[in-house]
Amino acid sequence: MVSRNLEEAREAYKEKNIEATIEAHKKTSLKAQENHNQEQGQYIKSLIYGGLDGIITTFAVVAGVAGAALSPSVVLILGFANLVGDGLSMAIGDYLSTKAETEYKEAERKREAWEVEHYPEGEKQELMELYIEKGIAEEDAKIVTEIFSKNKEAWIDIMMVEELGIIEENESPVKNALVTFFSFGIFGLIPLIAYVFSKFIPSINSEGNMFFLSCILTALTLFILGALKVKITGKNWIRSGLEMLIVGGLAAGAAYLIGALFSGLA
Repeated sequence: MVSRNLEEAREAYKEKNIEATIEAHKKTSLKAQENHNQEQGQYIKSLIYGGLDGIITTFAVVAGVAGAALSPSVVLILGFANLVGDGLSMAIGDYLSTKAETEYKEAERKREAWEVEHYPEGEKQELMELYIEKGIAEEDAKIVTEIFSKNKEAWIDIMMVEELGIIEENESPVKNALVTFFSFGIFGLIPLIAYVFSKFIPSINSEGNMFFLSCILTALTLFILGALKVKITGKNWIRSGLEMLIVGGLAAGAAYLIGALFSGLA
């Protein structure tokens, strides 16, 4: 058990509320619950960034086609091709990068464990030097090192962080890839909704109406996704939402101008 409620501690920090911080540290939360929160945080990251990439790249396609004054059918063809192709590319990239990172961490942990097993004095000296570099007195660093070295797993954990800067997380490459793919596909579909519905709703079946509606839906979603980023960054949600809206708008504007510039080639 950990004598602290992590979520309440985070909220107290955001509000700079000392009393709430004290109360949060008095409460007990299970370690398993903290691990669950960390896992959720990892998937929130894949969800948000997969969704942002999906909606921005797909809307860039929509804006480029609109700028070139091409047929709405071209929007659907290129848009759905982007959803499948880029979505798979992102998911595979997420899977491979997460897998490579996990394998690297596992290899480094095995090396640290081997060194602790076969040359403990050298590892103790390394840890002592690391603490001394942080400004801890040599005698205190020696005492702390001796205490930590009594527990092999804790010792290795500390060496991973202090010596290598590696924070180990229980990441699943497959889960990360799936979250990224579905997030990319779902949010990337939003700029295309107006064009899909135009086949069934005559009132929006004009190029101007479809593009305008696509702009509105995309802008709202970009703001919401940017605001959700605060789950990771902890920043102000309005500022974060506006930041993402501006970044997405710049990407879409650039695509629209490129489309308009080369419209004569179509």
